[in-house]
Amino acid sequence: MPHGEASRAVRPGRMPDWLKVKTGKASLARRTRALLHDCGVHSVCEEAMCPNIGECFSSGTATFMILGDTCTRNCRFCAVRHGRPEPVDPEEPERVAEAAARLGLRYVVVTCVTRDDLPDGGAGQFVRTMEALRRRLPGVRIEVLTSDLGGRQEPLARVLRARPTVFNHNVETVRRLHTTVRPQADYDRSLTVLRRAGASASGALIKSGLMVGLGETLEEVGETLEDLADAGCSIVTIGQYLRPSPALLPVARYVPPEEFEHLERMGLDRGLKRVLSGPFVRSSYRAREAAEEPS
Repeated sequence: MPHGEASRAVRPGRMPDWLKVKTGKASLARRTRALLHDCGVHSVCEEAMCPNIGECFSSGTATFMILGDTCTRNCRFCAVRHGRPEPVDPEEPERVAEAAARLGLRYVVVTCVTRDDLPDGGAGQFVRTMEALRRRLPGVRIEVLTSDLGGRQEPLARVLRARPTVFNHNVETVRRLHTTVRPQADYDRSLTVLRRAGASASGALIKSGLMVGLGETLEEVGETLEDLADAGCSIVTIGQYLRPSPALLPVARYVPPEEFEHLERMGLDRGLKRVLSGPFVRSSYRAREAAEEPS
């Protein structure tokens, strides 16, 4: 931690003032929530209990979650339900496109539950969703936030051939904590996914993200940022881990805002083009602004 900032770090037990959530206008948030439910689509905003849900919903934006609402993995930070998922719904891409059109979106973020039960990890549904969005919204820009797709090359190549504006895959935490935070994932496999995406001819900006406050050290975050830059990432998001439920990992530390500023500088110093770092930053928070071509 930078000199002079340790005294500002707040240990769990009291939520610091800087983590007061901007809720947005409740009536607009309810309207967006009702529209998504009417279209029969899932949003990660709701399923993962994102703290920005009020702000984003009240401004008429949302991150769509495809491949159902049940994940085949059980990450220790995530509130999305896990278990045996339903079969892939062939109508889901059109419903996502309908919801995006009704919201008037020009930049759409599509993420997913992890589907280790599918031979392609769900890559085909990503492609079908991008195609449906472009049919309904010509000129739309699309960011995909995928799982590691089991580390398989062809499913990843299939997603990239559909030419998303941004390809995002989150590493989530530092190497040492990976087996605790993401026991069914692998740090090096995630880096390989990002490296392959960066080496492709898709033209997509490559993006990743991680959480802090899980017990990592400043040096470990620096090493992770360097790994992400080496893997070809242009954009990285860094946000505070907030425990969604008592069943998940506890918060080890609330990171003060000025330390997030330091982490942003660390990332830029390691060659990243854009680093969005702050207590409420999430991988798809203000995604359109983040995707403006880094200089």
